[in-house]
Amino acid sequence: MHLALIALFAVAVWWGFDDWQRREIDHAPGVLVSVEPTQQNIATAQSIKVGKYTLTPRATFSVTARVLASERYRLDRMADLIPRDVALGWGPMSDSSVLANIDISQSGRFYFWRPRAALSETYKTSMETIIASSSNMHLIPANASVARIIDRARVGHIIELEGQLVDVRADNGWQINTSLSRNDTGAGACEIIYVERATTR
Repeated sequence: MHLALIALFAVAVWWGFDDWQRREIDHAPGVLVSVEPTQQNIATAQSIKVGKYTLTPRATFSVTARVLASERYRLDRMADLIPRDVALGWGPMSDSSVLANIDISQSGRFYFWRPRAALSETYKTSMETIIASSSNMHLIPANASVARIIDRARVGHIIELEGQLVDVRADNGWQINTSLSRNDTGAGACEIIYVERATTR
């Protein structure tokens, strides 16, 4: 009986924390992050071994952005290395008045956005601007502290990430490469970040 009560309590606590994580942080209209991500390409670098994966650094990278969506993955082939993706926005895509007119979601390691009305008529933000001001990012935490910060990031948080853009190769030959541009879309357009420092506010 006591074990059953303890189990029910644990489930209730877990669901309560999960519900808290899903609550969006509201902000008044206005651009919250005016700076774009910074990147410095690397010609040669020492590879990083993480379990059965080898990471090849391609660039140093830092970003301050608004969290637009966050999705945990547990079952796909990257889940043990990259447990969470975050969709991030800066410039116009950190402005609540712009985001109020866009539906945002994540699925299958992709980030999707859909305008609720014609872009040019509603808030004068072009498709090209949205693409250049937001991205889905695959996050590889460098340590447990970084992992906790990433895991607790809520939609609406301002998150700061520093680390390296990396290509990933598994010991069995499977591989995936990072994007090195903010203007690409579709398969291969996600940044893969080996995150060495993370903060939220």
